[in-house]
Amino acid sequence: MINCNPETVSTDYDTSDRLYFEPLTEEDVLEILLAEQKKGKLHGVIVQFGGQTPLKLADAVEKAGIPILGTSPDAIDLAEDRDRFAKLLKKVKVRQPNNGIAKSGPEAVKIAEKIGYPVVIRPSYVLGGRAMEIVRDTEDLKRYINEAVVVSGSSPVLIDSYLSNAIEVDVDALCDGKDVFVAGVMQHIEEAGVHSGDSACSLPPYSLKKATIDELERQSAVLARALGVVGLMNVQFAIKDGDIYVLEVNPRASRTVPFVAKVVGRSIAKIASRIMAGETLASFKLKSRKLKHIGVKEAVFPFARFPGVDTVLGPEMRSTGEVMGLDTDFAMAFAKSQLGGGTKVPVDGTAFISVRDHDKARILPAARQLAELGFKIIATGGTQRYLAEKGVPAVRVNKVLEGRPHIVDAMANGEVQLVFNTTEGQSALSDSKSIRRAALMAKIPYYTTLPAAIAASEAIAAVKHGDLAVKPLQDYFK
Repeated sequence: MINCNPETVSTDYDTSDRLYFEPLTEEDVLEILLAEQKKGKLHGVIVQFGGQTPLKLADAVEKAGIPILGTSPDAIDLAEDRDRFAKLLKKVKVRQPNNGIAKSGPEAVKIAEKIGYPVVIRPSYVLGGRAMEIVRDTEDLKRYINEAVVVSGSSPVLIDSYLSNAIEVDVDALCDGKDVFVAGVMQHIEEAGVHSGDSACSLPPYSLKKATIDELERQSAVLARALGVVGLMNVQFAIKDGDIYVLEVNPRASRTVPFVAKVVGRSIAKIASRIMAGETLASFKLKSRKLKHIGVKEAVFPFARFPGVDTVLGPEMRSTGEVMGLDTDFAMAFAKSQLGGGTKVPVDGTAFISVRDHDKARILPAARQLAELGFKIIATGGTQRYLAEKGVPAVRVNKVLEGRPHIVDAMANGEVQLVFNTTEGQSALSDSKSIRRAALMAKIPYYTTLPAAIAASEAIAAVKHGDLAVKPLQDYFK
């Protein structure tokens, strides 16, 4: 194993016969492989277990005459190259959001206006969604091009239609080039637009219909065969108004593999490695299991360590770890995932709600549920008026710009136990930044996306009325 970060293998130092702590650069990796060849026959190299970095090295390793085990570098490039990938999707009749590739600033503006705002914009071949942004108008796009990236023929930007309020889904699958086994279909709790590494997700999906899940599995199998995947593959889908769109395909292990393996009770990485070494998928006799439990993965963030940073989630990944909650009920599994990540699940007190206009109708059931559970609701002007009109008792509180005493004062005084705050647009984001920062510093549970807020209210109800029981992972498979 070659790994540049000792911390990632500090608890599993005996996983491999030899472990190299060296930089994952072309020069260092090739030198290590040459040293290994001098000790005996080197059958090949696996590049699927280290995210994007080893995929970028696959071509150089193959050119040095060392075989890549599993998915070929050409198939990896086919999934990464936007032009080639779009042609493949057209051929297999799988839909993707409207998109384009821009090699200059003016071209980016032209493509974005043709697709229609909002759009997701990013550099090609990015790690962890770096420099990805949701852009809502031409002025915003020009700022992005001037400040975030250098756009040129050799480093173009990718522009995709942003599917507002879409459900995002991750699928992990095993393939030996012929047969496909879908290991897990995960429904994100946050809507599409939040990086998959930052989003909480549920396995099995908590609200998708069986017909939708079957179609997601079918499209995943079609893509795995079309790409010639040998080993693991991760697909990210978005579902909007019943239509399924492919966002991206990663012909490698995703960060979700350990989570899927624990929830479904299978050693997915081990099976993938053996497939890459030449065994057939059929030889493992894998069959889909109907799970009696549900697993919720939650991301853990380092925001408290960075003074002044905003906690709003977006397409650029910010999490530094993840935890999972397991139960037979989604709401309780979500509650356990919050507790595992260090977030309190309050069962009484005051909830502060401030949401953007098009979220007001959808937050209403959660606000009503909290009021019925005995929470006092406080809200900023527009949200308070809406809740009161709909019969949910809510007390108005000042925004920071409206003068003291305001919401941040209430939070600092320990008068708030829960925060639901959704916003959009640059000025609204900066106006509400102090609210999110105050919640973080006071360790008040806060949710900045509507689906997460709804899940949180269900979790609070589950903890208040239910039994928060703990049992070993193995017991869920009895």
